[in-house]
Amino acid sequence: MNIAILGATGKFGLALTARLLAVTDHKLTLLSRSAADRFEDNYRITARKIDATNAREIKKALKDCDLVYCAISGDYMPVIADNIINANPKRLIFMATVGIYNELENAEHLNVDNEPLQIPNQYAADLIEASGVDYTILRLGLLEFGDEDDFTITEKGEKVQTQRTTIESVEKVALEIIADPELYSRKSISITRKSGS
Repeated sequence: MNIAILGATGKFGLALTARLLAVTDHKLTLLSRSAADRFEDNYRITARKIDATNAREIKKALKDCDLVYCAISGDYMPVIADNIINANPKRLIFMATVGIYNELENAEHLNVDNEPLQIPNQYAADLIEASGVDYTILRLGLLEFGDEDDFTITEKGEKVQTQRTTIESVEKVALEIIADPELYSRKSISITRKSGS
């Protein structure tokens, strides 16, 4: 399998890349503005400098990939989501944030109705959910290092209790989806630390 990681040089992209290299034999296409500076091409890695807001670059970079993991955040999320959709990936895992459906119960100030910074995430998720792409949206809290088993999964429409997420738990769920692409297919799930953690 050839897995593309958009945002490969960000905090989570680096962690996921290291985990995939350590525990799988998948080939990785690592994409970011600085991926070619950070990684050297070898028999498992293809690293490319890319502007994810450029539709032509995205379509070309994702052409031979079996699964795309988008680990990018920021104001351009709707543009990036649209570019990924138009590249028609076979399978997409897309990172967003908890609060885009006003689902945070103990941190209402971070819900989209109260936090304008959530709007690009919400719009990007809406575009993906309305597309024909086989996606899983992972809604995450503040990413921090911790226990890979310290998490609760909630589906869209369910309330979320905490707004923190361990990097290791996201890696674990991502690896499960990569191993079984039907898992959480066309669903939006949150991965957050257990209450009181």
